[in-house]
Amino acid sequence: MLGFLNQPAGFDIGETGLLVFDAAQPLWRALLVGLGNTLRVSLPALLMACLIGLLVALGRTSGSRTWRALGGVYVDTVRNTPLLLQLLMWYFLLIEWLPDSTQAISLLPGVWLSKGGLAFPWYGPVEAGAGWAWSWPQQDTFNVVGGAAVSPEYLSLALALSIYTGAFLAEVIRGGIESVPSSLMEAAETLGATRLQQISRVLLPQALRTIVPAATNQFLNLIKNSSLAVAVGYPDLVSVGNTALNQTGRVVECVLVMMSVYLALSLSTAALMNWFNARHALKGPA
Repeated sequence: MLGFLNQPAGFDIGETGLLVFDAAQPLWRALLVGLGNTLRVSLPALLMACLIGLLVALGRTSGSRTWRALGGVYVDTVRNTPLLLQLLMWYFLLIEWLPDSTQAISLLPGVWLSKGGLAFPWYGPVEAGAGWAWSWPQQDTFNVVGGAAVSPEYLSLALALSIYTGAFLAEVIRGGIESVPSSLMEAAETLGATRLQQISRVLLPQALRTIVPAATNQFLNLIKNSSLAVAVGYPDLVSVGNTALNQTGRVVECVLVMMSVYLALSLSTAALMNWFNARHALKGPA
């Protein structure tokens, strides 16, 4: 049934990450590159969404009316607009507003942003057998050369997933923070703990027991929502799978392969989160 995966792919993939691929390699290798691209965008977006969610939740539970209002506007705006439209908005903003590669913007030393994507320093092999070394991007006459780079398609997808999931996580984290008795923070303050120490050593460890079960659903949604990459042309698993489907005509088989991969990813993520939750769950009566 899956023997067709050994036939040559017959198509190239524009963005392959750390994997090397050409059209003569088998279809299973093309799908592996697509899976790598899915993970390459999902994992950084997951970390960024957690950071955004934490900062917004702290703002919404702070004593500042301004921060509470800003957090509320962000959550209400992002949660109530479709992710697909947000993805398209970020994509068109990047390709319309960014300068050409000949006039890239220097964000930090060695970090350049342009219509060609985001270039950054990278540690990797220089030549075959020549060892590894740092490569720093530099503005050349026609392009930014050196280092590594991610495409505008990657950036727009990572931004959309991070900001969209961050809004949902903010509410989950806010609920966890509000479940922690205020007496614990008052006790820590009495003992002389700074605000940062109160948050990192008292508030968040206690809130995690409430946050983790609900956050698991948002993590699973982010991974599955990465399949919207096909809308901006980023070659994730679904995009590569669709190309393989059209090339071979094996519609049911290709769809089953993609569904199986997403099922495995979701079950693995859920198992990891359940393990983490079990380690931090309250033992005995609260």
